[in-house]
Amino acid sequence: MATLSSSNHACSSSSAGLHQIRKINPFSAVSQRRLGSKIVSFRSKYSPLPNAILMQDGALAAKIAATNEAPPGELKETPPQELERPIDSDSMGDKSTLSITVVGASGDLAKKKIFPALFALYYEGCLPQHFSIFGYARSKMTDAELRNMVSRTLTCRIDKRENCDEKMEQFLSRCFYHSGQYDSPENFVELDTKLKELEAGRVSNRLFYLSIPPNIFVDAVKCASLSASAAKGWTRVIVEKPFGRDSESSAALTSALKQYLQEDQIFRIDHYLGKELVENLSVLRFSNLIFEPLWSRQHIRNVQLIFSENFGTEGRGGYFDHYGIIRDIMQNHLLQILALFAMETPVSLDAEDIRNEKVKVLRSMRHVPIDDVVIGQYKSHTTGDVSHPGYTDDKTVPNDSITPTFAAAALFIDNARWDGVPFLMKAGKALHNRRTEIRVQFRRVPGNLYNRNIGGDLDRATNELVIRVQPDEAIYLKINNKVPGLGMRLDRSNLNLLYKTRYLKEIPDAYERLLLDAIEGERRLFIRSDELDAAWSLFTPVLKELEDKKIIPEYYPYGSRGPVGAHYLAARYNVKWGDIGIDE
Repeated sequence: MATLSSSNHACSSSSAGLHQIRKINPFSAVSQRRLGSKIVSFRSKYSPLPNAILMQDGALAAKIAATNEAPPGELKETPPQELERPIDSDSMGDKSTLSITVVGASGDLAKKKIFPALFALYYEGCLPQHFSIFGYARSKMTDAELRNMVSRTLTCRIDKRENCDEKMEQFLSRCFYHSGQYDSPENFVELDTKLKELEAGRVSNRLFYLSIPPNIFVDAVKCASLSASAAKGWTRVIVEKPFGRDSESSAALTSALKQYLQEDQIFRIDHYLGKELVENLSVLRFSNLIFEPLWSRQHIRNVQLIFSENFGTEGRGGYFDHYGIIRDIMQNHLLQILALFAMETPVSLDAEDIRNEKVKVLRSMRHVPIDDVVIGQYKSHTTGDVSHPGYTDDKTVPNDSITPTFAAAALFIDNARWDGVPFLMKAGKALHNRRTEIRVQFRRVPGNLYNRNIGGDLDRATNELVIRVQPDEAIYLKINNKVPGLGMRLDRSNLNLLYKTRYLKEIPDAYERLLLDAIEGERRLFIRSDELDAAWSLFTPVLKELEDKKIIPEYYPYGSRGPVGAHYLAARYNVKWGDIGIDE
């Protein structure tokens, strides 16, 4: 079967740097000229089509000759070699360098996700020729100790084992460490001095990844901005969630960050947006004719966004108790997926066009009333000889905590496409399995000729599209099918795309994709400040009401399917949760 290839992130281990990557990027080097009434952009050698012209709306046009539409002399023919000459600091080859500083390098996120993702990018040839990586934290550590710590978490691609040890050694030789306080300008000046030594007079591009608690974001950004910014190239900062606890604290954090950074320097990361199946959402919908006409209230009965983990807080209870499952999962991960799923067709694949459509969805949504929310908290449970602790058994959690570890909610989008369609979310810890998926349940076939062959459960006869984000990434469509034989008996079957059998190559981790996007200045998968405001405005009122009224969560056993109240909530809208069906 032929494979459609994408130009995005086609890194090669033989690549000399970032600019061997064939990528349509609104922030790459372009030369803009006027052609008649249109502004056109002549793109450098990174355009996927030779001599292609990128229109202002992002559409590619074929090579054209000068016509009467252009006044004489206004469109000057440019030699091919001139078109290929890079003109920005990202494209200067030996004249530029990339410095990545992981702030909070001794933490679990840095060790388990960030450094392994950076190594994977290096192994795939996605980092430039000249780069260095600094770990920055309060812990006292030498360069050798950092390298030893990092080396224990590095792995090579399953399908690319050659030269693995050699590549690791090369990567680790580019890793350095500087100890300092997060609010110390002097320590960041010392970091800046070390960075300059390694940059060796080249144009420097600097990326700071804040893998630290949110209460010290602003101090670290202030010091990095004032004391360690790039002198000539770009400076960007990746900020991890949580982005506040509610609308007020989120707005205060954004305002504080913007004292030292421009909006286009801030990359708010939500790693779920970097997952393969989430990024595939727009491809599935906008490049397959069979789906887009069905993507509306006329054909879709409900949409379910389901997140479940089969483990509890496990030592993270102190952090989790301050936020709860709604802030930790629903307000960001699931709501971002919902916005991507429900948005209108964007003008182009440009980051701002896509984010504009997501914001429109979020602003069209009703505030969530407390009656449409169910909360729960897991309690201890013994299965056989194994005893699982309850949430409040965690020593870092107060004994009287009523923080929800489970939540289900019904949301509605008040626009022409989705009016009246319930979007049901549920997220929980210590449930019966680990799963993240989107389930699209279609309406019943009107006047179905085969109702008598289906039986009494008409819901089982409806089509359902399932997009499993993790684990075992898959897309499958449930259809009705005749069982072979002389009788007329119907069966529900799956048209299944299981990624691990269709694509032998290992799926990159979400952090690899997002780090590469941040390096390249691609903002499509990062959250803009007005998106954040719109998301918080949906959940802040109900969160405040839950906390002010001290609503007691419904308790559910560790390893169960969650509180019974979630099923009553779904039933109120004539919906059954798709993840508890017979065929699941």
